[in-house]
Amino acid sequence: MNREWRFIRSGFGAPDYNMAVDEAILTAHSEGLVAPTVRFYGWDPATLSVGFFQKALSEVNFDALEQEGIGFVRRATGGRAVLHDKELTYSMIVSESYPGIPRSVTEAYRVLSEGLLLGFRKLGLSAEMVQLENEEDKEKYASMGSAACFDSPSWYELVVEGRKVAGSAQTRQKGVVLQHGSILLDLDADQLFRLLRFSSERVMERMKQQFLKKAVAINEVRGGAGLPKATLTEVEEAFLAGIEEGLGIRLVPSELTAYEQELVERLRVEKYGNSEWNLRR
Repeated sequence: MNREWRFIRSGFGAPDYNMAVDEAILTAHSEGLVAPTVRFYGWDPATLSVGFFQKALSEVNFDALEQEGIGFVRRATGGRAVLHDKELTYSMIVSESYPGIPRSVTEAYRVLSEGLLLGFRKLGLSAEMVQLENEEDKEKYASMGSAACFDSPSWYELVVEGRKVAGSAQTRQKGVVLQHGSILLDLDADQLFRLLRFSSERVMERMKQQFLKKAVAINEVRGGAGLPKATLTEVEEAFLAGIEEGLGIRLVPSELTAYEQELVERLRVEKYGNSEWNLRR
């Protein structure tokens, strides 16, 4: 069996572009036109993305987004709000029928996140996968329910010293699994919480403190361990190697096909660059 997947390094893209590319790859892969794909990318401008089911108008402070020059987009995946800034964003796109991809969403997370776990370890972090098997675990990771992602881990998410270190979300469409997520180099919780709406300053402050106990970025952990800050290039290399090892695959550098680029432009206009999609719900 061919264990070669495509690897696309997209660089920094606009919010509507980034989400359109993930969906375009999903479509092309569902049609058998391209191999399973891993993609690394960044955001320009820094962007707040909300989950598919979030009520953007009641949960996002759009005045603050504008004042701070932050982009905005709704993802096709679930989960809560993520501020994409000092991070490596990844996506993995693979058919549900690919050997070794479990049918259940949580088990597929486990398989796809194995490479992420190894990536964190290659950066000197003692990462582990959460398994919410008993009441004690569930209580330990329970969330107070803020609109921010990284607030609490779910099954098989990755934690370091009990704090969530990667936020991932998954969708399945057209027989294909799309998992994408944020690997934080640094975390600006003050900015994230300025971009969300709360019933009062007091509630915001309480949620933020709660969040900081539950979320952590790579360079905070490395700093605490006396290690130098990791650069984006170092992080990319660690996760590239981790994903290859974790999934038992070889990643072959590649580019989007002309067909995928055409789909991207259409999706930007019809969906991710369109306020009807971004502000729905």
